[in-house]
Amino acid sequence: MNPTAGTADLTGAWVRGGTSKCWIFAADAVAAVPLDLDVVLANALGSGDLRQIDGVGGATSTTSKAAVVSRSTAPDADVDYLFGQVGIAERVVEWGSNCGNCATAVGLYAVQEGLVPVDGEVTAVRLRNLNTGAVLQTAVATPGGRVPRSGDTVVPGVEAGGVPVELTFGGPFDLDRSFPTRRARQLVSAGGATAEASVVNAGAPAILIDAHGLAMTATETADEIAERLPTLTAFRAAGAVLHGLVPPGRPAPNAVPKTGVVGPAADYRTANGKLIRAQDYDVAVRMLSMHAAHPAIGLTSAVAVATAAATRGSVVHALVGGDRQSLRIGTLAGVVEVSWTRSPAGAVEAVSLHRAARRLATAVVHLPLGRPRHRPEIRPAVAAELAVSR
Repeated sequence: MNPTAGTADLTGAWVRGGTSKCWIFAADAVAAVPLDLDVVLANALGSGDLRQIDGVGGATSTTSKAAVVSRSTAPDADVDYLFGQVGIAERVVEWGSNCGNCATAVGLYAVQEGLVPVDGEVTAVRLRNLNTGAVLQTAVATPGGRVPRSGDTVVPGVEAGGVPVELTFGGPFDLDRSFPTRRARQLVSAGGATAEASVVNAGAPAILIDAHGLAMTATETADEIAERLPTLTAFRAAGAVLHGLVPPGRPAPNAVPKTGVVGPAADYRTANGKLIRAQDYDVAVRMLSMHAAHPAIGLTSAVAVATAAATRGSVVHALVGGDRQSLRIGTLAGVVEVSWTRSPAGAVEAVSLHRAARRLATAVVHLPLGRPRHRPEIRPAVAAELAVSR
């Protein structure tokens, strides 16, 4: 650290997980910086500027993410991580959710950093997400019992390969535990529109809206989704109230509930022009990511969609039907597959997705120590858990 120069050196890893990029910092490294955690991340990524030109952020919602990682003290986890969705134009960090793609990145990081020992051809890493308390299971490919540096597994939305990582979200997820209103579907009015929706809390809080009710198809392009942003944002606000995240009349968080439209499978073209035929997937989904169309689908959102597909009466089950245990989701990036297992009682026990991760860089971030003109809200409980409160 060089206080006279007004900067601190913070070592981090930049890791692609699935279709997101996540900066990962060790908790003890963050603790050594004399700033509150929100300020550390906002300064590091260059928040307060749409280009994030004075930081290492990627200037999009899927590339302005961070995780703070440490060994876990919980008996059922190996690694703890706190996920932050770092603001771009605004100097804020949202802590209200989890990110499955970043969890995939953390799984690979944990193996590469020796936080868990390599165990044969596939190494299991149990992750505890401090935002939600959820414990996730990752299975990282370690061919020949060695730490992987690269791989050739490709996922929709990314042309390059990465290390295969299976990510599993543990349940149980069912109507009683995962639908806050105890209804599989309901009419929701927002932004001058009324549509049937499923309010689901599995993976992350989500509101899934029947596309027909909004005169949509769920095969729209990103630009077409942008035209619907005011209405979809209004539905997110309504969903936040239904989830109990905020009282009526209060603004909703930007990151949750995850908000999307669902519709029947139909031919469409991905963002890069590839034709996807209706017979090659089961349900069309378009999700928001902060204030824009998600380029694919967040893994936590995919868990919510899967849980809805497994629950009779939901807007997703009405489209796909049957007593299925897997689902092919048509997204802007292509088809994302998700599978699940059920308990004898019928609840969804676990939801799994196959992803790929790759470390892009190991870097020293020269972090400005100056505080922002308008200090972001700090969550004391988060700071205390990571021993970074001052």
